Amino acid sequence: MSVLSESSSTDLGERLRDAYTVTAEFMADIISQTCRRFPSAGQSAKTSRVERLIQSGAWTDAAIALLDLELPQWQVRRLVYDEGEWHCALSRERELPDWLDQSIETHHADLAIAILSAFVEAQRISAPENRTSVPTVRRDTRALYEPLFVDNLG
Repeated sequence: MSVLSESSSTDLGERLRDAYTVTAEFMADIISQTCRRFPSAGQSAKTSRVERLIQSGAWTDAAIALLDLELPQWQVRRLVYDEGEWHCALSRERELPDWLDQSIETHHADLAIAILSAFVEAQRISAPENRTSVPTVRRDTRALYEPLFVDNLG
């Protein structure tokens, strides 16, 4: 299983946007590219539930179960059907007012794909970055630094 990188999330996001419906193969691609806990030995009940839902074709329930398994800190804040599209909002702080919350919002004609799109974006945001513990310094200091020579010191 690979960690979700910027380029793979862009490709996966485009595939989700262009998808008409979810298939078992598409779910397998999403899981292989985004999931770090699947299959989870410590949470075998949740893992087997996701597998059963995928096998039965319950795409919406599988997407929500995958969200619960992989990103338990994220919750569905809002699911709305408006003008032929499902709008999904995921949030870490669901109890905050909308204007204070930093939620992820996606939309698609298919409910499961709208949820999966939000899931992929939340995975991308939640993925650990490869940063060092020491801050980096910009190499191009010419714009901020101009040497000054002073000959008369006293």
